[in-house]
Amino acid sequence: MGKKGLSSITKKLIMAISGAGLVFFLLFHGAMNLVSIFSAEGYEMICEFLGANWYAVVGTIGLAILIVIHLIYAFILSYLNFKARGRQRYAVVERPEGVSWASKNMLAIGAFVIFGLAFHLYDFWSKMQLVELNGGVPASGIEQIKFIFSHNYFSVMYLIWLVAIWFHLSHGIASVMQSIGWSNLVWQRRIEFIGKLFAFIIVAMFVSVVIYYWLIV
Repeated sequence: MGKKGLSSITKKLIMAISGAGLVFFLLFHGAMNLVSIFSAEGYEMICEFLGANWYAVVGTIGLAILIVIHLIYAFILSYLNFKARGRQRYAVVERPEGVSWASKNMLAIGAFVIFGLAFHLYDFWSKMQLVELNGGVPASGIEQIKFIFSHNYFSVMYLIWLVAIWFHLSHGIASVMQSIGWSNLVWQRRIEFIGKLFAFIIVAMFVSVVIYYWLIV
């Protein structure tokens, strides 16, 4: 590394690896939540499995580390890009062709995602695993879902948050594949499509739960 520290490529790779880990977590979390629609008992079993058990705690700590790393490098890379533009950042220019709105606003969207995450942790994690870690009786997972999404304002807030997550994922997943070298002129559009499709699948699982407990149950 030397005095210059990590190279730009290494920073992007760290950002991509941490992002990939978070994507796989969201895929698991979305599938887990989807179980609640088909089997309340099955969902409660999963919640119990992921309670204050040592492996769940280790997983939670690992997830927190990934989020912190991803957030730190997001700010570092955004700052470096901002600094590299120099005087150009003060000029009013049109968005370059081929550059998506999500790509231009990834930091702002990511900040909104983190803001929503704080509410999500308060609504669920603080009422379940955290309570159990402190020796209390955790809330029922299925009852907590029913309670949160029985309120219009909570449901709308979560849907807006999920839209932001889709924008973040649709660009982020494509960026991960590009960072590890799966990008060229032939595959560019395919990678962007795969990113949007994968983001849609993940977000659709979460949206299905919100809609089901808000408008159907």
